[in-house]
Amino acid sequence: MTKTLLAAAGYVVIVFPLALGWHLGLFEEQYQAFGYFDGEPNVLAGLAAIVIQGLVLALIYPLFRSGRADYARAFQYAGLMGLFFWTSHVLGLVAKQNVPNAGGFIAMETAYLLVQFGLFALVLGWIYRRVE
Repeated sequence: MTKTLLAAAGYVVIVFPLALGWHLGLFEEQYQAFGYFDGEPNVLAGLAAIVIQGLVLALIYPLFRSGRADYARAFQYAGLMGLFFWTSHVLGLVAKQNVPNAGGFIAMETAYLLVQFGLFALVLGWIYRRVE
């Protein structure tokens, strides 16, 4: 249970500041141009979503069996989950609404999710490493 809570907390500590810095800081103008925000972003709802995602991802990870160990397993899991998030978050948004410069949006969000899930994989690998 400790590793699960650490993984969930690690996800939140990585993703919340990354999401704020990426979407509302470094690239806010681009995301405004994409029509990503309808009005003001609700930061507390975003934090709640990230906390729930972290808990779910952390609970599922121990059930993931890839035949690999440590960091390789963590990167396989994060890659699979990142792909799932990409299809629902990135492609889903483009499918549901007219996104100006859809190709640019897909590229920006793909880069963001690569960073997000790459860092999460490093955290998972560290938490679940074999200590001898």
